[in-house]
Amino acid sequence: MTSLRDLKGISEKREKELNKLNIFTAEDLVRYYPRAYLDLTQQVRLSSCYHNDTALIACRVVSPPQAVYNGRRSFVKVWCEQEGERFSAVWFNMPYVRSNLRAGEEYLFYGRVQNKYGMGAPSMVNPSFELREKNFRLKGIVPVYGLKGSLTQRVVRDAVQDALRRCMPASAVPPSLIQKYALPPLAKAYKDIHAPASMAAKDEAAERIALEEYFVLISAFHYIKGGKDDARSFRYACTAQEVAAFARRFPFEFTPGQKAAVNDIYENCRSPHRMNRLLQGDVGSGKTAVALCGIYMAAKSGYQAAFLAPTEVLAAQNFALVQRYLPEYKAAFLAGSTPAKEKREIKRALEAGEISIVCGTHAVLQEDVRPQKLAFCVCDEQHRFGVAQRSALNEKGAGADMLVMSATPIPRTLSLIFYGDLDISTIKDKPVSRAPVVTAIVPSRRYDDMLEYIGREAAKGNQSYFVCPKIEGDEEGSVMSVTELYDELKNRLPRVRFALLHGKMKDKEKAQVMEDFKAKKYDCLVSTTVIEVGVDVPDATIMVIYNAERFGLSQLHQLRGRVGRGSRQSYCFLLSGAETEEARARLAVIKNSTDGFAIAEKDLEMRGGGDFLGTRQSGKMLSEIRNLRYPSSVIFEAKKLADEAVGCRDAAALRELALKKYESLQDVVLN
Repeated sequence: MTSLRDLKGISEKREKELNKLNIFTAEDLVRYYPRAYLDLTQQVRLSSCYHNDTALIACRVVSPPQAVYNGRRSFVKVWCEQEGERFSAVWFNMPYVRSNLRAGEEYLFYGRVQNKYGMGAPSMVNPSFELREKNFRLKGIVPVYGLKGSLTQRVVRDAVQDALRRCMPASAVPPSLIQKYALPPLAKAYKDIHAPASMAAKDEAAERIALEEYFVLISAFHYIKGGKDDARSFRYACTAQEVAAFARRFPFEFTPGQKAAVNDIYENCRSPHRMNRLLQGDVGSGKTAVALCGIYMAAKSGYQAAFLAPTEVLAAQNFALVQRYLPEYKAAFLAGSTPAKEKREIKRALEAGEISIVCGTHAVLQEDVRPQKLAFCVCDEQHRFGVAQRSALNEKGAGADMLVMSATPIPRTLSLIFYGDLDISTIKDKPVSRAPVVTAIVPSRRYDDMLEYIGREAAKGNQSYFVCPKIEGDEEGSVMSVTELYDELKNRLPRVRFALLHGKMKDKEKAQVMEDFKAKKYDCLVSTTVIEVGVDVPDATIMVIYNAERFGLSQLHQLRGRVGRGSRQSYCFLLSGAETEEARARLAVIKNSTDGFAIAEKDLEMRGGGDFLGTRQSGKMLSEIRNLRYPSSVIFEAKKLADEAVGCRDAAALRELALKKYESLQDVVLN
């Protein structure tokens, strides 16, 4: 296996920086795909560009470069002309540019266009440039890679090309199937994804590589599952009439989707085989009520149940619901913040069978937590846990039934893959008492009006969320940090009580902030996406999302789902820092739809499955292809190939590779 140090330009320091990107071998580098491409094959008119578009333009510099200082920072500025239209170009913190540009010369500029309000002369910010007559750099299709530390695009590009010459990953698809379906050579796909001759060639390469990755993953599930189901260990004594009576404890009638899901769980628990089921539903569809029905079935039958959540806030929320709807059974809350003495007593009582239901976080997975007869396990917000965590919970009860839940709607095409080892129940309807959240895209000129409205709503007792994509801002100032936003809002709305929440805070501190917000000690919560899942604050009626174009559609939908939890009309305001055609199209999808599954399908179509099943949602599963774009038909094609490969005589090497792929999922730990 070729090491990174053998590759062109890779020193010991650069090797360590590549390691931070999970690149440890030359083959890893071959499978480190570009996050974007610079298409330098088409020159455009600057006047046709939208704000924040990147463009390649031919122009003539008409003024000598000038060094300018505006009181805050210095920059170099020139005036240019393209087909009689003038525009400016500026370079921040790049003083050497001044000596490399000459008035009267023809240049090619490639960079970001600024034309924020569609009025006046546009400008370009920090564009790359070269003389038009010497065009040797700004041409073709150039890959752009994610970087760390001192790594540069040129270093990574050179190393990737060297890796392609030295080691080429072989296809796992049996040769007989490659021949039968005339699959393109995998080696050519790897070369084309890193150095495509055209965008069409890049797309064809992405499809072939994605097909390979899905094929191996689905094959792994085939071998692991093996068509066998575990025999049932626990015999439930709870009747259908008792489950129906329990469902009537809730202050609402179950929707048809909820009833169907409860029936699925009931039938599973009375079958000869252990249940291993995914319950997926849109935000607010009532998954937790369904899960409580399953927990009741186990407790009523004399067994124990566990309710696992990724955060203490959500776990405490679940514990409160268990106490409210199952008061006749002893329940306990076990989390990292639980005092040591109380932890010891809970663990003793669980082992003695004195506690029927335990709610908690990862603390429930500790080796010394040994329930006496754990028969039913619920894993809430499944995408925040890995396969290993699910398995650890399962092992607490030999042969226990497993119900995992996800509020992230997953397209049918992907649910076949992402949860290949689970049966699936889907709740598509919502309680009729909840009004749809009204979504609006707020232009910059209406920002002040929006803040005034939120101030008035706070005075009425209605709470709001303000969400930022980053804890820290970026160098260009296009993304405000959550702390900067917190300070600005406190100044703009001095009578409103603001709280701050982000991922770098300690768990105990985050839990306290959420508890205080829910108790209405604050009117508004300024946060990163840590509030994306599970938080239930009925009085929160407004969600404001900054730089909304930086989020995926499904993530925006999840954030929107944090409001509208009560009976009052709720609103979601989207603020965008980009005005490109693509950004407008994506935000329009959120504005015009409240169907999470339809949005997820659109997200898959617009961003690609690799993005949709990126690191955040699936850990290491498919993380290699998160930058690729390909149609969902690739997934079905991979499934067809994997189904056929099981019986192929020339598939001997596939089993080992597939099992290795599945094992790589066992050490996934998500924050």
